[in-house]
Amino acid sequence: MRSSDTAATTRPRPCPRAERGSVTAEAAVAVPALVVFTMALVWALMAASAQIQCVDAARAGARAAARSEPRAATLAAARSAAPPGAKISLGRDGDLWRVRVEAPSPGPAAPSLTLAAEAVALAEDAVGSGER
Repeated sequence: MRSSDTAATTRPRPCPRAERGSVTAEAAVAVPALVVFTMALVWALMAASAQIQCVDAARAGARAAARSEPRAATLAAARSAAPPGAKISLGRDGDLWRVRVEAPSPGPAAPSLTLAAEAVALAEDAVGSGER
């Protein structure tokens, strides 16, 4: 074998003209897809966080109502833990206080969801009033 034969086999082949720019085209498709996926992931995390805030707010309101705190104090306790723009409803059903918190999901309006949570607590004035 001649030295020129081995040199010819180790040289890279030039790309055919049809394959030029394929990396650029693939990147042009992949990068926007990754950006959209990342934005969807961030939105889902923000929505999950807001849902947890709704649950916490409903629990705080139910605890305050069960302790026979005034209505304004009960709503303030729930509102302090609720996400921005939340609607809080408070009601009594027999011996139980029910607090419902509803809030729009954060982020753009297109994937808008209504997040909701409800908590129920036994009123303190009802404890011990049952017959044995």
